[in-house]
Amino acid sequence: MNATLRQNPHSISDAREKVLEVAIGREVRAHRKQKGITVAELSAQTDLSIGMLSKIENGNTSPSLTTLQTLANALSVPLTSFFRQYEERREAVHTKAGEGVEIDREGTRAGHQYNLLGHIGANSSGVIVEPYLITLTEESDTFEAFQHSGIETIYMLEGEVEYRHSNRTFNLQPGDTLFFDADAPHGPEKLVKLPAKYLSIIGYPQS
Repeated sequence: MNATLRQNPHSISDAREKVLEVAIGREVRAHRKQKGITVAELSAQTDLSIGMLSKIENGNTSPSLTTLQTLANALSVPLTSFFRQYEERREAVHTKAGEGVEIDREGTRAGHQYNLLGHIGANSSGVIVEPYLITLTEESDTFEAFQHSGIETIYMLEGEVEYRHSNRTFNLQPGDTLFFDADAPHGPEKLVKLPAKYLSIIGYPQS
């Protein structure tokens, strides 16, 4: 199946300088809007042209320290506030095989084992992603009533299950993927071949 995607997963990010410009631009715009002033009003206060301010806010130019100090004075913020997102720590979580944290979720009462493979809380993306390794055994029951916010992806690793989503049922075997709106009732309806293991990756907006 061919599809046109808006992002290239193998693309290389812009140069570090460009990332800095974008981060500064976002902060300038955020502080300006927080003050409730327009680009034209900020232009009048700083003697910077509207075009130059637009370039700065869109990350299309590298402003000098003098220009940034002028903007900081006009917006009544520290100069360092413009670098806040650029300096923000970017997290990476490495979970060794067998070291996922076993947790209780709604399905654990049906004998479903959940291992959380990693977790990053509040971050600059605005999205929370929870990756789980789910194991179903002879002790597990079917459970088709999961329902929660966000988008979920299931990737089947081992075994075979009939998986229900809303009013449809899907046969999942190793290598199969199911991608769906998690707000609809969903879950394994029939355990065809056990043990069964699959990755469940849930993404939802930060509150």
